[in-house]
Amino acid sequence: MAILLLQLLVSCLYFLSTATENHRSAPILRTVVHKRIVNGDVAQPNYWPWQVSLQYRGRDGQYHHTCGGTLVARDWVMTAAHCVRKQRIWRVVLGEHDLNSHSGLEQILSVRQVFTHPRWNPRKITKGHDVALLHLSSKAQVNSAVSLATLPPPGQVLNHNHVCYITGWGRTSSKGSISAVLKQAYLPVVGLRTCSGLGWWGRAVKPIMLCAGGGLNSGCNGDSGGPLNCWVHGRYVVHGIVSFGSLRGCNLRRRPTVFTRVSAVLGWMRRVMQ
Repeated sequence: MAILLLQLLVSCLYFLSTATENHRSAPILRTVVHKRIVNGDVAQPNYWPWQVSLQYRGRDGQYHHTCGGTLVARDWVMTAAHCVRKQRIWRVVLGEHDLNSHSGLEQILSVRQVFTHPRWNPRKITKGHDVALLHLSSKAQVNSAVSLATLPPPGQVLNHNHVCYITGWGRTSSKGSISAVLKQAYLPVVGLRTCSGLGWWGRAVKPIMLCAGGGLNSGCNGDSGGPLNCWVHGRYVVHGIVSFGSLRGCNLRRRPTVFTRVSAVLGWMRRVMQ
């Protein structure tokens, strides 16, 4: 995922019966094209209407996709702090599907101001708080292609194996190229006890983080900052922000993709947005 820092870089608990119910009721996602993207699929256009492409203006004067993001208010986007560690001219594209073509549904908005979590340390990503808020220059128009994400209540933690999907334009493999079209991959939650255990991420993973995957599917460079969409009580709720993975590859066994847990940073987000 774009700047997925490939370096060593969950208080409300669900009952197990709730997680089982979610597994049974979660929809089977249909895709328009089947394509290997760290073993994921191409998403149906605008199925994830809160998904954002974060782009920067390069020296060539053109804008380039670097990270994902989530529309959390009409003029606010949530992403990862490591995505915006450099001072650049930013913009977000809403309603996007194919980065190389225009459907007429896209909305392009410039970024007025960037806020990163005060406890974010770019040199120590495993300390957590890898979250940033982008205040947009104008408000998005909500429609069938663009809508606000549903966020979890503060402190909420999902059970091991809970149904979630990661979405983004990241690499299709550890050494592959950025995908032109939005992808999705099934990434079930890996509980904190497992993820922070020996042979997994160990001490690199903290309670303010969330792990998902750890097998054939994963996020990769270019997916950073994007959402982890989890099926909760009949709808998708954004529970994670793509943060980091392993130096040795994107989809290693027992090295699940690590996310900033949204329910752990909601207090800061609300203070900034107010």
